[in-house]
Amino acid sequence: MRIAQVAPLWESVPPRLYGGTERIVSYVTEELVRLGHDVTLFASGDSATTAHLQAICPQALRLNSGIFNRDAPLVTLLERAFGSPGHFDIIHSHLDFLGFPLSRRCPVPTVTTLHGRLDLPELEPVFREFSEMPLVSISDAQRRPLTWANWQATVYHGLPRDLYTCHPQPGKYLAFLGRISAEKRPDHAIEIAKRTGLPLRIAAKVDPADREYFRAEVEPLMHHPLVEYIGEITDAEKDDFLGDAYALVCPYDWPEPFGIVFIEALACGTPVLAYRRGSIPEIIEDGETGFICDTLEDLTAAVERVSLIDRRRCRQAFEMRFTVERMVQDYLKVYEQVIADESGSRARSQGPRTTAMPALMG
Repeated sequence: MRIAQVAPLWESVPPRLYGGTERIVSYVTEELVRLGHDVTLFASGDSATTAHLQAICPQALRLNSGIFNRDAPLVTLLERAFGSPGHFDIIHSHLDFLGFPLSRRCPVPTVTTLHGRLDLPELEPVFREFSEMPLVSISDAQRRPLTWANWQATVYHGLPRDLYTCHPQPGKYLAFLGRISAEKRPDHAIEIAKRTGLPLRIAAKVDPADREYFRAEVEPLMHHPLVEYIGEITDAEKDDFLGDAYALVCPYDWPEPFGIVFIEALACGTPVLAYRRGSIPEIIEDGETGFICDTLEDLTAAVERVSLIDRRRCRQAFEMRFTVERMVQDYLKVYEQVIADESGSRARSQGPRTTAMPALMG
């Protein structure tokens, strides 16, 4: 199958450090190539892939400094990805709704994976306008604001089976991994550490939009002797950071669409402590691979029960549900369905062929 993967340009594919969407695009792309498909990746020029790379800009836009126009490379991306009819059997877009106008006019079947939250009021008019667009959700919970959309499937994210190793013995610190922002509630993670007396190690990036929140709300809390701020870490560093932790603390206070960090922890055998938000009940089995709580008090109390979790069971859950092999097989089923639906739609629009009958002689 000839497949186009269209990635955002903010990070490289895969990202050097933090970057969930681009990491998943990389895993999907490399597994499709391994399976023998002809894959073209539209991404920034500093991406690394075994697919055919269509480099849209020299480097990930996040690395640009000074004044620059971030929309210009995006326009080029849209034209090159959706303006080449006949080159692909299917286009898989990871641009959320940005590709919809060209996708509607593109003769190549297109499917879009939505990677973000969908509960913002300004999104509904866009999805109503393009209600025919085939969509993939990354959790069932993500769909709730737009249940009427043209959903093809829910495809949970997956990781390479050998990316992380199981650490069967629990560590002695709590871990917080990902991004510092108000909805991730790092302040709650710090409060849990203070209440339980367990050290907390924070490996997270701070986006420009969150710097003021970090300086005003979080940085002062990091002076506590139990708290250690590490900053962004690589995939290789995550293995020990997560695997050597007692538990991963995720006190997120927003409708999390998926949360790659959850399955990274499970791959390392580390239980997850989280609030009941968004996709979390779909990914974490309460009492089996972690604890899902409703309040800060409950989440703090759950720390004492982490020792009841079998860390090998966490790794087993990852291997059964969240590998890249399973993810890509799910996507291949979606591709085949979207192509078949498009072919059927075109056949119906052309209508049945008829043969003119000769006029009867009277």
